[in-house]
This record gives sequence, C-alpha cells and structure tokens, in this order.
Amino acid sequence: MNLSNMLAHRAETGRPVRVALIGAGKFGSMYLTQARLTVGVHITAIVDLDPARARRTLATCGWPEEQSRAMSLDDACAGDATFVTDDLAAVLADERIELVIEATGDPSVGIRHALAVIEAGKHVVMVNVEADVLAGPLLARRAEQAGVVYSLAWGDQPALICEHVDWARACGFKVVCAGKGTRYLPTYHQLTPETVWDVLTQYLHITDRSLINPKMFNSFLDGTKSGIEMTAVCNATGLLPQPDGLSFPPASRFELSTVLRPKEAGGTLPITGTTEVVSSLTRDGADVPHHLAMGTFVVIEGETDYARQCFREYHMLEDETGRYAALYRPTHMIGMELGLSVASAVLRKEPTGMPRGFVADVVATAKRNLKAGEMLDGEGGATVWGKQQPASVSLDRGLLPLGLAAHVKLVRDIAEGEMLRWDDVAIDMDQTAVRIRREMEAAFSAG
Repeated sequence: MNLSNMLAHRAETGRPVRVALIGAGKFGSMYLTQARLTVGVHITAIVDLDPARARRTLATCGWPEEQSRAMSLDDACAGDATFVTDDLAAVLADERIELVIEATGDPSVGIRHALAVIEAGKHVVMVNVEADVLAGPLLARRAEQAGVVYSLAWGDQPALICEHVDWARACGFKVVCAGKGTRYLPTYHQLTPETVWDVLTQYLHITDRSLINPKMFNSFLDGTKSGIEMTAVCNATGLLPQPDGLSFPPASRFELSTVLRPKEAGGTLPITGTTEVVSSLTRDGADVPHHLAMGTFVVIEGETDYARQCFREYHMLEDETGRYAALYRPTHMIGMELGLSVASAVLRKEPTGMPRGFVADVVATAKRNLKAGEMLDGEGGATVWGKQQPASVSLDRGLLPLGLAAHVKLVRDIAEGEMLRWDDVAIDMDQTAVRIRREMEAAFSAG
C-alpha cells in the first residue's frame, strides 16, 4: 500500500519512473488517460506504427497538445512531454527509460518486442496476453536471467485473478477454482467477424460500426479470450486447466461457491485447484441475475469446522454446506489500472503476476469444416477459436497453438470441432515466434 508514496518520492527527487508504451490502441489509451495524472510517472515515449494516430489518441485521452509534441527523447526527458515515434530501437537504446509496456495484441510481434526490451535491460509489462500464453514462461525466465521484471498487466483479468489466488494462499486457504465471468452460449464458438454483430447488437447500442473491431469482440465472445486468459492464470499460479477445457457454466456472483465446487460435492468441476469462466447467460439465452460478466473470483475451501463456521458468520458467499466460499471483484478497469504494474515492477521489482511454468495451453480449434489449402485467420477470425488444454496434452498430441494459427495454410481437411496439429499447417519454422515457442516447449516440457 506504499506504491503511491514511493512514486511521490520519485517525483519529489526529480526521478519520475520513465515509461515507454508500444501500441496506442484501446488498452494503451486507457492507461494513458490516467498515466498523465499519476504523480511520479512520466510517459517518455510512445511507439506506434502510426505516430499521427497516436497523437490523436493522446488528444482523446485528455493530453494537452504541447505535452505530446516533444521533438526527441532528450526533449521529453528534459520536461514532462512525450516523444511519439515509430522507432522502437531508438527508444530501447535510451538508458533513462526504465520500463516498457507491450500493448500491441499480436503474439508474434509481442514476443519480438519482449525479447528486445529484455535484451535492452528494461522491465516489461506484457499487456499482450496472447504473446504471454504462446511463450511467456520462457520470456519470464529470460527476464529473470537479465535481472529485469516480466509482468502481467494489472487491470486485465489474469493479473487480478492471480491476486485472488495469492490472497487465498497467503491466508492458508485451499483454492478450489479461480476465474472470471463472460457472456457465453455454446453456439458462440462458431461466430465470425461477420456474424458477431448479431450478438453485439443484443447488448450494445452501436451507432457507428466503424468504431468497433469485430475481430477483437469476436475473440471475447467465441471463447478464445477466455481460454487465453485462464491459461495465463494457470501458468502464473500453477492452477490446473480442466481436462477438456472450460465449460462456461451459468452462475451469478452469489452462486459461485455452489456451482464451482467439485462434482462429488454437487458442483460442476471435474478437478479441484482449477480455472473456470462463468456465463452471464443461461443456456436458453436468458440473462443470469446478478451475473459477473466483467468480474473475477476465487472459490476457497474451509478445511476445518471452525473455518466453515466463520464463513457463515461473516457471510462469505458460502454454499449450503458452509464448506466452500467465494470472494469476487465485480468489474475491472483494464488499462486504467495498469499503473499498479508499472509502479510495482520498477519500485518493488515485483511483477503483478508472471508465468512460472507451462501448465496450460490454448490450441486452435476448427469453427467449421475446413478444407486443405484454406488460410487460417487466427484469433477472433472465421476459421478457428482457442480452446484451453493441459500443456501435457498439447505437447503429447502436437497441437497447434492458437497464437501461430494466423496466415498459415492448411495441408489437410479439418472437421468442425477438431483441434489442429502442427502437422496440419504449412508453417515457417524459422519465424522468431515459432523458434521461441519451440524453445519454450523444450525448456518446460516437464511441467
């Protein structure tokens, strides 16, 4: 609870935490709107393929024009302005920048950026969870060897869930399940960027479709983003993925400890110590009252009669037996909370969650019958969605990571619902992302 005081001290001594941001998209813009107002933090540089667009984003986020008009890194460091550029190498070469945020969303690009940041001796906050689940365990190990911090992004749900798990374990509770909520129906697995509008218009009032990225929203609805985020949690906490992936049971925030308990206790979980995502919709499409569509949770077990008595006395959202109880956070603020990761990494040298092993994976799964010769279009596209699997299953069966299932051609027919294998696609094994992924698999194949 001292981070704000530590930042204030850095400001008082004329040593603000100097940060560079790669990617001024939605997550980055949400961070920027608060970073300008955070004492002790200086956004020294923004790296984006389109600097003019990045400056427009700054204006949208409330930045005065003069604050985004630094002509060089020297000019930026001499005051409180920000240098906007497309030259990442120049930014990484500047020793005054302590931390870099990777917020591009492209797994292959994110891996290259993370490697470059670590090689430059700077801390990295990996907003790009797609890159994290593709090769995060190896990237985190590389960062540790280099003496810098690799961190998940606070405000995004994986880091918040990791905190729930840390809270439970530090209090001596057994974690039964941890996860988040979402909007889900089984038919959503077949959604495409063209058909996703039918769902979006059911709960969003959209006046200008040009402001919506249908592929991104499709990833959230077709089950892919849930698989990615729960995989990040598993690899960071050691919680196990369920044997056949997430099942998305409907549940309100008040039903978590009843629904997310072991099957032998009347719940839905085939194993304990796992992750799950609850749906805000019943299977017939009705809204679940008091749902947790934007929230996160942890379900714990009281292992003594006295602990269960305390669950009841303090209204810990326990099940009817008093054995299981839940703690939840109703929402998350995405990039607007990212400052905690920045401050923690630089000032405490502590990540807000980081992958420590290869426990779970996200594998490409056919949305429809696919034909040899078709080109896969990756996360949120029309060809595949991402299903969470145990890492051991992914390795044993040679399953294709979702993060590598874009811009690659199929070499055989694939049936709807089938999980793809490496051998099903023509892929360039010399790509940096492919090489790093294979290196990660070799390094962590023992779990």
